[in-house]
Amino acid sequence: MEHIEYTVIVTLLALIQFMFFSIQVGAMRAKHGVIAPAITGNPEFERMFRVQQNTMEQLVVFVPALWIYAYLVNPLWGAGIGLFFLIGRFIYRAAYLKDPGSRSNGFTIGVLATAVLLVWSLVAAVMLLI
Repeated sequence: MEHIEYTVIVTLLALIQFMFFSIQVGAMRAKHGVIAPAITGNPEFERMFRVQQNTMEQLVVFVPALWIYAYLVNPLWGAGIGLFFLIGRFIYRAAYLKDPGSRSNGFTIGVLATAVLLVWSLVAAVMLLI
């Protein structure tokens, strides 16, 4: 498959981003004395924990959608769309840490990127059957 390395790079960046968020959760635990397995106790920790958890929830849909799109449609375009997911996650993180009520823009960017991958892949799969 031509240009599949772009899909690989975006997938790895998404996983690295998730690991970065996970490390930040651990740092917040230490900073605020939130002893595992507790997931409450300090608002700053709780916000970072929610960012990490929401990112994990989104990855469950994003990663397969990215790869299905790469396989059925175009790996280069899929990687480009995938970059919007990553950008959306960083915007989501920044907004959620500052004010959880302002997280919608980042969330929307990521969800729209995933939705484009999903819908376009479904159309491509159906077209291949016709």
